[in-house]
Amino acid sequence: MGGVLAKHFSPITDEIIILSRKAQPKNGNIETVVWDGKTTNEWTKALNNADLLVNLCGKNVNCRYTTKNRKEIIRSRLLPTALLGKVLQKMDNPPKLWINVTSATIYRHAEDRYQDEINGEIGTGFSVEVCKAWESSFFENNTSHTRKIALRMGIVLGKKDGAFPRLLNLAKAGMGGKQGNGEQYVSWVHEQDAALSIQWLLEQEKISGVINCAAPEPVKNYLLMSAIRKTCGITFGLPAPAWFLTIGAKIIGTETELILKSRWVKPTILLNTGFEFKYPSIECAVEAILK
Repeated sequence: MGGVLAKHFSPITDEIIILSRKAQPKNGNIETVVWDGKTTNEWTKALNNADLLVNLCGKNVNCRYTTKNRKEIIRSRLLPTALLGKVLQKMDNPPKLWINVTSATIYRHAEDRYQDEINGEIGTGFSVEVCKAWESSFFENNTSHTRKIALRMGIVLGKKDGAFPRLLNLAKAGMGGKQGNGEQYVSWVHEQDAALSIQWLLEQEKISGVINCAAPEPVKNYLLMSAIRKTCGITFGLPAPAWFLTIGAKIIGTETELILKSRWVKPTILLNTGFEFKYPSIECAVEAILK
C-alpha cells in the first residue's frame, strides 16, 4: 500500500517522504528516511509542515496466531503509533492530517446486515482486540493541531501484492471455487480507490474520526471467486470446504479467519460526503487489475 500511495501522490505533490526500516535511493520526488518505529531522531524533521501523514505500520497478519506472533502483531502497531502521537504533540508545525490505516475486521462477523461507522457493531476475537487497541493508541494522544482519521480498510485488491495474486493463483490452479460455504461477505477495495479516498479525505477538512474504506458493493466469497474465474476464462474451480481450509492454514502458516470471517462493511461517510469510487463493483475491479 505504501508503494501505491507514493505512486499516486508523486505527480500531484512536491515531496513524498517514506519512513522505512531500510534505506532506499531517492526516486524523483520520493525520498526514504530510515526509522525504527521506536525512537526519535532525525526522521522527526520529515514531519514538519507535512500536509499528510499516513501510518501503515504493522506486522502482516497472514500468519499463525502463536504467542510470539500475537505479541509482534500488537507491538508493531501500537509502538509506532504511540511514538508518532508523542512526536506530533511537541511539534510547532505538525502534519495537517494524520491517517492511521487500521482494519475493517474490527466489526463483527456479519451476514445479516452491513456494518458502518454509525451503527456498526464491534466484534470479538484476537484480530478485533488488536484493532481496538490500535485505534485507542491512535486517538489517546491529543494532537490539537492535527486532524486525525482512523481509516478502517477493507481487503485491498491489486495486481502485485496482497490477497488478489493468491486468489488468482488458486483459480489458475483449478482451486478457484468457493471457500467454506461461500456465503461470507468480502469487503474489498481496489488499490486505486484506496489511494483516491485518502486524497479525498485530505481535501475534506471537516472530516475526522473513524472512516470505513471499502467498495460500496461488497460481494459474497463465491461470487468473488466466480468473478476472478470468469475474467480469466476459467470455467471451473474446486471448492475448499472449511475443514480443508483448517488443514491448509496450518500447513502454510495462516489462519482461516482471514478467509471465513464475513466482513460486510459499508463506507457510509465516504459516500455521504460525495466520494465516488472508480471501481464500485468486483467485476470492474477484477477486470482492471487483470488488464
